[in-house]
Amino acid sequence: MKKLGFIFLLSMFVGGAALAQQKPDMDFKRTEHNFGTIKEELGAVTTQFEFTNTGKSPLIIQRVSASCGCTTPSYTREPVLPGKKGTISAKYSTVRRPGTFNKTITVYTNVPDTVYVLTIKGNVTPKQ
Repeated sequence: MKKLGFIFLLSMFVGGAALAQQKPDMDFKRTEHNFGTIKEELGAVTTQFEFTNTGKSPLIIQRVSASCGCTTPSYTREPVLPGKKGTISAKYSTVRRPGTFNKTITVYTNVPDTVYVLTIKGNVTPKQ
């Protein structure tokens, strides 16, 4: 009976370790984008951050939030399978926002104990 209990505990440990390794992981091509100098009359500028699921299970983006209302994020809504790519877009409104900006987009996923932060920045020149 003791031997059977040990084997059960060992299989639980080994199985648990195997499951722990079956997690998603997110690898971004880049985490920062500099728009440089842009004109206010553009209205808005957009960039995309591409990522790859480098883990062993599907990656799910749970939510994405921007540091202010001037930035609108959008993202891949369906689970991203291992080895596949997805995107997170950030649209920055230039209207009535002359001057330099440095904004963040926070990405929450099913990757354990990890939050990703993306940055957009630039300088908006005022309307003439």
